[in-house]
Amino acid sequence: MEHYCAYQERCHKDVEDKLKTMKLIPEAKEKIILHLLEQNFLNEERFAKSFARGKFRIKNWGKQRIVRELKYRNISLYNIKTALKEIPEKDYFNMFHQIAEKKHTSLKGTNKYKKRKKLTDYLLYRGWETHLIFDKVKELIK
Repeated sequence: MEHYCAYQERCHKDVEDKLKTMKLIPEAKEKIILHLLEQNFLNEERFAKSFARGKFRIKNWGKQRIVRELKYRNISLYNIKTALKEIPEKDYFNMFHQIAEKKHTSLKGTNKYKKRKKLTDYLLYRGWETHLIFDKVKELIK
């Protein structure tokens, strides 16, 4: 399990799911998790920060999608807030505008309502805030 956690950052849920597949008794699972915590192989705050940075930079996710995914992994609200601080505001807005404009140029068709819907759905799925999306859609598609 140390190797499993050292290979990439893991959260408690990932480790518990992995231990379930090994079909260990509950006491053994608890001892393993405790050992991983004591040896700093398992650290929720470090996982949340790494997750937020990676999903923003690599997958171009917005904060809402990152928060949703971290909540799914049972990360505390404190750690979620700390993780979101890892994303610089300037980079966040630059990335949003870059993604929106790139998607807008790739949309084909002449119906502006369909274009608006496609662009809005794409950005919502990626987890960007609605007020940003609607302002950008109005700016790009008139």
